[in-house]
Amino acid sequence: MTQSTSYSDICILRLSAIGDVCHAVSAVQAIQKAHPKAKITWVIGKVEAMLLADLPGVEFVVFDKKQGKQAYQQLKDTFKGRKFDVLLHMQVALRANLAARCIPAKIKVGFDWARSKELHSLFINKRIAPQSEAHVLEGFKGFAQAIGIPDYKPQWQMPITEQHQQAADALLGEERLTGRIFVISPAASKKERNWLPERYAALAEHAHQQGFSVVITGGPTPLEIELAEQIIAQSSAPVLNLVGKTQLKELLCVLKRAALVLAPDTGPAHMAVTVGTPVIGLYAHSNPKRTGPYLYQEYVVEVYHQNLREQTGKTAQQLPWGTRVKGADLMAQISVEKVISMFNHVVDKEQLS
Repeated sequence: MTQSTSYSDICILRLSAIGDVCHAVSAVQAIQKAHPKAKITWVIGKVEAMLLADLPGVEFVVFDKKQGKQAYQQLKDTFKGRKFDVLLHMQVALRANLAARCIPAKIKVGFDWARSKELHSLFINKRIAPQSEAHVLEGFKGFAQAIGIPDYKPQWQMPITEQHQQAADALLGEERLTGRIFVISPAASKKERNWLPERYAALAEHAHQQGFSVVITGGPTPLEIELAEQIIAQSSAPVLNLVGKTQLKELLCVLKRAALVLAPDTGPAHMAVTVGTPVIGLYAHSNPKRTGPYLYQEYVVEVYHQNLREQTGKTAQQLPWGTRVKGADLMAQISVEKVISMFNHVVDKEQLS
């Protein structure tokens, strides 16, 4: 597949998760720039579609995994009579592989051998080029390059409107919009990836002392609600609690207004990247060089590498890329002092004072 090849009908398959579809947007928009006349259809998960709805030039087909077998039948029915020039199959999970079987395309591009799993190889007939120690976003970039797009610097034009921004601003309140906002997005999808509430509280206090307004964001799950309440209870600083109060697009607008975001390995960290807000990422279980905030890798505070060596006796370079480390209390190894030091460094470097 070369740059001279013309594509008029392109299908993207990336169902989840929030952070990953944020990475994929940059690849999709690079493809649109190179193939401006191409029709792009994106098969995506239900929640993820809420964030990306109305992305310019993209038709979304929602795959709702909760529908079970019916979701696959709906895909077949949706695409009956169509045949895409190319399917960019950007997900190796079995659910996505089975979905790929329902999408008719002349060429089905998937991951290289090293990243193929869960029968991925059975559902593709082309592969992206192998990559060494690649960030997830770099993997998606490989799909763009597979259909002839030269290397590019990732950029994002996220589908938020003035109405979304106004709704977010109303939640933030006028007094916060005149100053600097520090957003804590404390909860990952798994409790073990979360930092300790009293340590988030200490950062809230430090940020407040530096003149920031502190805001906590998150979804409406019991874990997120409880964690936010614990942080607020242990912080002497005033904290605005927006947990469960924002839709995804409104959350994106809150992150856009922020001067700085603190988050563990969670989707909002990557949402912040798409709107140019610096992120301090906290990592223990997964390699931040693979899954950290793409534009702000230097702001990560991590204990992943030391734990990987302790558990395996090897470095990340000596193991399959993306190897995770296990342990319920690893995040406790990240000290308040280290994160405050990084906070001060980012404020200085990004000229946020």
